[in-house]
Amino acid sequence: MMDYSSGEKILESLGVTPILNAGGPVTRFSGTRPRPEAMQAMMAMVDPFVELPEFIDAAGKRIAEIIGVPAATITSGASGGLTVQTAAAMAKDDPELIFQLPIADDIPNELIIQRNHRFGYDHLYLTPGARFVEVGNKDGCTPEEVENAISDKTAAIIHLESPYSGDNVLPVETLVEIAHRNGLPLMTDAASRLPPRANLTKFVDAGSDLVSFSGGKGIRGPQATGLLLGNEEWIEYAKLNNAPHATVARAQKVSKESIAGILAAVEAFVNEDEEEENRRYTRLMQSVVDQIIEIPGVDAEVVHDYNHYIPHAVIKLNDRWNGPPKRVIGERMLEAPDRIMILTFLEELPEFWVDPLNLSDEEVQIVADKLRRVLLDASNEA
Repeated sequence: MMDYSSGEKILESLGVTPILNAGGPVTRFSGTRPRPEAMQAMMAMVDPFVELPEFIDAAGKRIAEIIGVPAATITSGASGGLTVQTAAAMAKDDPELIFQLPIADDIPNELIIQRNHRFGYDHLYLTPGARFVEVGNKDGCTPEEVENAISDKTAAIIHLESPYSGDNVLPVETLVEIAHRNGLPLMTDAASRLPPRANLTKFVDAGSDLVSFSGGKGIRGPQATGLLLGNEEWIEYAKLNNAPHATVARAQKVSKESIAGILAAVEAFVNEDEEEENRRYTRLMQSVVDQIIEIPGVDAEVVHDYNHYIPHAVIKLNDRWNGPPKRVIGERMLEAPDRIMILTFLEELPEFWVDPLNLSDEEVQIVADKLRRVLLDASNEA
């Protein structure tokens, strides 16, 4: 029998070496460590049984009250929310169409999306049988290009809020105006845009009909949960097109335990002191910067901006760097025995960073010590 007494014992029994996740809530590296309130709520829901649609409705109403939006529901991650958004846009509350999807050739099934809003997971929008109509180019997009793409086959317009999505895109307010003037919904993906907590209401207040957030990133709820926020009409459409009903999203189940977990996580998240949280992260990341800033060829600073949702230690190898590229630094940080993941795999960016979301104070020191050793050793290779 395997030893299930701790996570470390489970991994040891399987021959898997754990990592320290200093790269943020990346799904490949296990996402986020759920907050204690979420875990307590999940364990509390193990014993009771419930009619799941009733529980989802009640939890969604409570989440909407906590956040301050008209309506909310729970999805299987932000990615599940994208599929549900499209299904809602295409089938609404028509039971025959809900059951028919993803067969969609005879109904409006086109999603208008800006060229610079295409991203690695956008195919999830297509799961219910939709297809993209791409507008604009790498240099930007005009309102006229969006307008001209609208036809009797259009089901919705898509908006992405994401780090490094660029400044040359149409803002959500412009897309909302175009969509609503043409009788279409505006669907927003804001999966990784929490914190700041103000984003929970920002896109709904701007007029987005449905907004997807991850429940397992900055909120620190169960990894396989997400939030779908919006107005009452569109949230009702979303619920009808989501699990546990027999829909195109049936496979995207959320357990009763996870529903309780995300509810508790949202309540704790909204009630936290964001300024104090950011002061702590800044202090921790400054301690990393202080360890490496004097290494020849290394620039480092604490950054908290649109592209870095909480304070990060951002590192750049400058013109005086004589060592290997950042990809190699990331590979060496992941080498045993103290395996550490830092975010170095975004090849289009010159910098890489340490994200403190999943780190304790003691773990930050471990990360800083190894990063200093790796950078020092690498700087002497030339």
